[in-house]
Amino acid sequence: MSPEFHEFADRSELAEALADAVAEALDTAIGTRGRATLAVSGGSTPKAFFKALSGKELAWDQVTVTLIDERFVPETHERSNQKLVVENLLVDRAARARFVPLFNDAPDVHLAADRASGVIDALPRPIDVAILGLGTDGHTASFFPDGDRLAEAIDPGMPTSVLSMEAPGAGEPRLTLTLPRIVEAPLVVLHIEGGEKRQVLDQALAGEDANHMPIRAVFANAPAPIHLYWAP
Repeated sequence: MSPEFHEFADRSELAEALADAVAEALDTAIGTRGRATLAVSGGSTPKAFFKALSGKELAWDQVTVTLIDERFVPETHERSNQKLVVENLLVDRAARARFVPLFNDAPDVHLAADRASGVIDALPRPIDVAILGLGTDGHTASFFPDGDRLAEAIDPGMPTSVLSMEAPGAGEPRLTLTLPRIVEAPLVVLHIEGGEKRQVLDQALAGEDANHMPIRAVFANAPAPIHLYWAP
C-alpha cells in the first residue's frame, strides 16, 4: 500500500501540522473509547512537534503516552527517550497525560523487555497513534539491520509486544515495540526531516528487503497507508 505524503516548506510548519493531525486522532479516539494512546519516538527530530502538540487543547487526562523504543539507560541519562518526552512533550497542557515508560530497573535488557512487554500488554489495544522516525541505515523503532532479534521484531505474527535489541549501530542495548503493535495503530506516521533522510526514504520505497532496510517491514505490513511527514 502506497504511503500518503505530507510535504512542508519548513520544519516549523510540519511540526504544527503534525501536532494538529495527532491531536485530532487522539480526540477522535477519546470520543469513541473514552481514552487514547500515543506512542512516540526519540531523537532530535520530534522536539518541535512535541512542543506544538503539548499545547493543544485536548482531554489530556484521558491520554496515555508511551514510547516506540528506548535505550536501556536510566530516565536521567542524556540519551534516554523518556527524558526527552518528559521534558518536551509532557509539559504545558500535556502535563496531565499519563506516561508509561519502557525502561525499568531489571538487571538486564532481556528481563527489562519481558517486564515492559507486560506493561504494554496492559494498555488498551490498539495504540491509537504511532509516530516513527527513520535512521540513515534504514532502521525505525529499534529495528536495526544488524540487530540480534530483528527477524523476531519484524515478524508480523510476533505475539510479544516488546523485545530487546542489540546491534553494533544501536549504541546501548534497546527495548522496542514489535512490528504488530506498531502497525495496528489506526494512524502510523513516519516523521522525517532534511535531504539525507528523504534520500534514505526514497531508497527504502524502491526496494523490498526488510533485513537491509527494516523500515520496509512497516510499509509492507501496515493495513492502512503510512503517513509520511517531511520538510527540508
